[in-house]
Amino acid sequence: MNPRLDLLSPYPFEKLRTLFAGSTPNPAKPPISLSLGEPRHPTPQLVIDALAASASGFANYPTTIGSPALREAIAEWLVRRHRLTMLDPATEVLPVLGSREALFSFAQTVLDGAQPGATVVVPNPFYQIYEGAALLAGARIHCVNAREDAGFAHDFEAVPAPVWARTQLLYVCSPDNPTGRVLDLAEWQALFALADRYGFVIASDECYSEIYFDEATPPLGALGAAQALGRRGYPRLVVFGSLSKRSNVPGLRSGYVAGDAALLKAFLRYRTYHGSAMSGPVAAASIAAWNDETHVRANRARYAAKFASLQPQVAALLPCAMPQAAFYLWARTPIADTEFARRLYAEENVAVLPGSYVARTADGVNPGEGRIRLALVATLAECTEAIERLLAFTQRLDPARAAA
Repeated sequence: MNPRLDLLSPYPFEKLRTLFAGSTPNPAKPPISLSLGEPRHPTPQLVIDALAASASGFANYPTTIGSPALREAIAEWLVRRHRLTMLDPATEVLPVLGSREALFSFAQTVLDGAQPGATVVVPNPFYQIYEGAALLAGARIHCVNAREDAGFAHDFEAVPAPVWARTQLLYVCSPDNPTGRVLDLAEWQALFALADRYGFVIASDECYSEIYFDEATPPLGALGAAQALGRRGYPRLVVFGSLSKRSNVPGLRSGYVAGDAALLKAFLRYRTYHGSAMSGPVAAASIAAWNDETHVRANRARYAAKFASLQPQVAALLPCAMPQAAFYLWARTPIADTEFARRLYAEENVAVLPGSYVARTADGVNPGEGRIRLALVATLAECTEAIERLLAFTQRLDPARAAA
């Protein structure tokens, strides 16, 4: 058995099941989950139709590199979305089976765990796949805390030079999970400068890039930032995206990796042995999704309505900023986050994720402690009921504060 498996922490939702194991939720109230970031808006009919129409393609082995039509659809979407001059679908785009598997397997491609002190720098809180990918590749992680006093920005410039010197990979999540913060051009410029100076690779997780609240201001992506800064060929940069959130198809397992052609060539070589290839019907459904923006705008409108209604209500009792993007509220709790989540589940049958479960202690601080992550992924009616129950529970915890 690989001894590195013992380095892995329990996954956040495994810890949540353990936390809830001794609690019996109120049977008078139907269960509502705000813990899992699983889109629950309707899957677009055009995706379902394209999948069904291509069902005969299940009779064929798919190619790892993906069909030219799929790579072209992804490249054309990225060019439109990020206003790129060009993106070569033959060398700068690869289809993947959702961003999760690619974020993990990409680390296995670029990390050399035999190098002394090989390090992966990650934001903190973070998507736990980053940590698992690093540890199983023989590297260590260095966490950079989100600073509440800086609007949840990560102070990458404060990472010590000796850490950067042994860093091989930097994971960035923008829009951020769980804070919803988006990196600006100056921050990207600083990260690119660090990558140039120390020679590490940047993996930009942009799976929430299409969940935002103002149609006039889509979040800046890493490819767009690289082009704006004149970085031809996207050196040392790869970007990961997915249809799961954009098109409400988490079960389709369809995404992309795009950027530095040399890195993608190595990644393709790894994937040829890894055995991750997208079937023809899934590719056809993906092409239909990437080529349509109408359903994406309708999806954003649903989220915008929920956040406009519910964020002010939550913030009145549990401080939380309106996110720039993504579908989470990162709310402060009046008691320990784990105790808040456990009691809320028992008393109101509402599941939320303790913030400490998606962060690690770094520099003496766990930046998730005292917070919960609320995923507003269900319908407006269901989310509204969940928030009403959450607020009623919070008021019982601190009636004086609620009255004020």
